[in-house]
Amino acid sequence: MNTNESSKKTELTPEDLAHLGGGALGYIRQIEMPEAKRLLGGKTMVKPDAKLFCLYHADGTPVSISDSREGAVGSAFEHELMPMSVH
Repeated sequence: MNTNESSKKTELTPEDLAHLGGGALGYIRQIEMPEAKRLLGGKTMVKPDAKLFCLYHADGTPVSISDSREGAVGSAFEHELMPMSVH
């Protein structure tokens, strides 16, 4: 077995990721306040210690921000996205 071939990595573009699952996949991750301010704009009315969860399209485009993981999952279904677990 050629070790060079087994270690090849597949690189996906944002466009490739956007089309995963027919464009119906998304992911949720917890975000910190600086990221929330960047996404929402500087004049956010969110407590500094709030736990926030952002729903993203598979290509990394933010869709929504929720104050709970359950809310983010609900938002995924509202936007006809299937939330996937990523690590």
